[in-house]
Amino acid sequence: MPDSAAAPQTSISSLYRDHRNWLESWLQRRLGDRWAAADLAQDTFVRVLAAQQAHALPSLREPRAYLLTVGKRLLVNHYKRRSLERAYLDALANLPETVMPSPEQRWLLLETLHALDELLDGLPRPVRLAFLWSQLEGIDYATIGTRLAVCERTVKRYMAKAYEHCLLVEL
Repeated sequence: MPDSAAAPQTSISSLYRDHRNWLESWLQRRLGDRWAAADLAQDTFVRVLAAQQAHALPSLREPRAYLLTVGKRLLVNHYKRRSLERAYLDALANLPETVMPSPEQRWLLLETLHALDELLDGLPRPVRLAFLWSQLEGIDYATIGTRLAVCERTVKRYMAKAYEHCLLVEL
C-alpha cells in the first residue's frame, strides 16, 4: 500500500502526462510562440504542484478547467510583463546616449519595475496612479487630485490604501 506522500506525486504526474500537450497547444494558439507556450505550460504545472504541496489544491473533477484558469492567469501576467518591458524599452530609446544605463543597470531596473508592478497589482487604477505619481515623480496631492479629478482628501485616502496594500503584501 503506497504511503500518502506518494499519492500526490502520482496524481500530479498523471495530470501532467494527460493534459500538458493540450494546455501547451491552447497557449500556443494564443501566443503564437511555441517556446513561450511551453514555458507558460510548465509554469502552470509548477503552480499546481505548489498549490498541492500547500494543501490548497482542490479535488479536480474538471482538471482542464482548473489548468485553463491557472494558465489564463499566467498568460495575463505574461502580456502585462511584455507590455511593461515594451514601455521601458521605449523610454530607454528616448534617453540621450550619455545617460544610457549599462546592460546590468537596465536589467536591474526592469526587474525592479516588474517587482513594483507585482506589488501594486490588485490596486484600483486611480490608487495605483496616485501612488506612482507621488512616490516616483514627487507630485503633490493637490496636483494628483487635479489629474485624477478628485479632491485632495480622496488622494490622501488613495495613498493610505496604497501604503496599506504594500505593507500587507510584504507580510
